[in-house]
Amino acid sequence: MKASKVYYEGHVQGVGFRWTVHDLAKGYEVTGTVRNLADGRVELVAAGPETAAFLKAIRDSALAGHIETESREEVDLPERPRGFRIVA
Repeated sequence: MKASKVYYEGHVQGVGFRWTVHDLAKGYEVTGTVRNLADGRVELVAAGPETAAFLKAIRDSALAGHIETESREEVDLPERPRGFRIVA
């Protein structure tokens, strides 16, 4: 299963970033995870037919003001994740 792994940098922790992404995911046919990293970034893994639209919605949301850089790579997952969840 192909998925997009995206790293967001900037003022992305402590601003409700993960919860906003989680809420946005409910409007798209995507599965995956979002989590804070120890280095201050947020990591998002998303799979599904509406992944591109979902990632665009993140960029077009109020979160855009918190994102300084975004890097994306395609990864292979052993299986499609169930639902979309926040990982601690």
